[in-house]
Formats: sequence, C-alpha cells, structure tokens
Amino acid sequence: MPSMLSGGARPFTRKPTGTGCGPTKPGFPRMKQWPMLAYRHAFHAGNHADVLKHLVLVQLLQHLNQKDKGYRVIDTHAGAGAYRVGGAQQQQEWVDGIGRLWGRSDLPPGVQAYVDLVKAVNGDGKLKVLPGSPLIAQHLMRAQDELHACELHPTDLRQLEKLLADIRHIHIHLGDGYQKLGPLLPPPTRRGLILIDPPYELKTDYARVLAAVREALQKFPDAVIAVWIPQLQRLEAQQLPQRLKNAFKGVVKKGWIDAQLSVVSPQGGGFGLLGSHMVVANPPHTLGPMLAQELPWLAEVLGQYPGAKGSLSAGT
Repeated sequence: MPSMLSGGARPFTRKPTGTGCGPTKPGFPRMKQWPMLAYRHAFHAGNHADVLKHLVLVQLLQHLNQKDKGYRVIDTHAGAGAYRVGGAQQQQEWVDGIGRLWGRSDLPPGVQAYVDLVKAVNGDGKLKVLPGSPLIAQHLMRAQDELHACELHPTDLRQLEKLLADIRHIHIHLGDGYQKLGPLLPPPTRRGLILIDPPYELKTDYARVLAAVREALQKFPDAVIAVWIPQLQRLEAQQLPQRLKNAFKGVVKKGWIDAQLSVVSPQGGGFGLLGSHMVVANPPHTLGPMLAQELPWLAEVLGQYPGAKGSLSAGT
C-alpha cells in the first residue's frame, strides 16, 4: 500500500453564478445558483452511502471474476482512491458507516465480503484507510482485466496516480468522466462494468448522468452499469431513479435493480443526505435476491432514526 493517501481534501465548491436569464436590472442583485450537494469522495469516505455503493461494487466484480475472459471497469468519478481515517477535513461520517460494521461478528454474506476487502486493504486489523472504488477494483481485478479511472480534480488525480502508479492494467485519465466514457466503449472483450457516481454539485449532473447512461447503452447494451444517486429532498434527486429505469426499457438485456438505503431522518429546510440508491442495469441474477435479504439488516445497523429502511425494486 503506497503511503500517499488523501487526508480528506476540502470539498470542491463552485462560486455562485448567475442564472443565465439575462442582464440584471439596476438596483437588483443577481440571483445565485448554489451547488446541489458537493459530495466529494474524501469528505464523506466510509459513510452509509459508501457502504451501499462499495458493497454492490464488490458483488459486481466478484461476479465478473467467475469467467476467465477479461473485462473493463470504467470509473467516471474516481476520486483519490483511498482516504485516511481521521483526515483533517473529513466529517468523520465513517463512524456511522463502516465504523458500525467493523467489529461485528454477525455480518451477512454480502456485507461480510465488503468488510473483508476493507480489512485486506488495511492489513493489520485496524481501520486506518478507507478504500475508494478504484482501490476496491484494483484489489479484485485479475491480470486480464483493466481499469480506466477518470478524475476531474487535479489534486485527487495526483493522489490516485501515486496510489496506483505503475500497475500495467490500470489507466488513469484527467478530465470529465462523462466525456471520457464514450470512447472507451465497447471493450474488446465485450465484458464491462461502468460505475457512475458524480458529486452532484450542480443540477446539470442529474441530466448528464442520464445522458451518459443512454450513450453507454447505445454503444454497449450488455454493459453492467451501476449508478449511485443521493437521496435528497430535491426534485432532481427524486426523479433520477425513475428516469434511468425509463431509459433501460427495451434496451437492457438483463433488467435492472434499484437498491435503496435510507438511514437519516429528513431535516427542516430540505438539507442533508438521507440515504442513497444504487441503480444497476444488467445486474447478475444473484445480486437482487442477496440485496433484498441484506438491505433491511443494513438499515437496522446503520439507521440513525426509527424510520430507517432498506428496500429493493427490480424490473425489465
């Protein structure tokens, strides 16, 4: 494990901008547009959303490993790859995420596989490093598989390069993951996993996720596509799961699943991350039944209020 890990970089935020609705009248302030969520990986590493996302990712990679033929993983928003527990700018959300699972002996099989991987990354039994999706993929991939990790923020990219440098089958790209996705499809082996988990900093992220999924399915209908979506009291976040399911109709060959984990009570003012979705197109047939069994258990363990729940829906 290289020693250069992200210490919890300050989350990226944009300065407020005008609405683009024309010039401001004299004497009236220009309307402001603020980031929707600014969910930087380093800031929230190891929290309940990471648990759901990475649990699903581990299951998808383990399923792909059941066949000898290689596959391509594309991570559109890779982050720094790994994060130190207790980083200076972290909100310590890992305490109510992976922290609640770390010392338990009653983990169900899917959760156990995820926790085992985190323990393998740490090595000595102490939780010191929180792996991001690129590091999880690197641990599970084989010599015949490859990872394309895309990251827009130069600081995170430098950390990712130091973490995964000189590994032959890992390719790190500086730039917009949405734009990088199309040219990488389809993979030569026609086997692949696409992970899309943007920070949802602006409303446009929701539309760009949907456009990226449509493009990916047009070029590679067999792709396993996993999309992380925050559960917020915002219309865009509430609508995206159904919009993705509509895009899947008549295109995906193996249907879809929507795993939802809700752990935080809604707050006044409509702020806060309440939970998250993992929407997966072309999932392995074993994933849905496993999640249906384990999501209620996860909600009970990670829940921060009596109404916490885990649920699964599926369709074709």
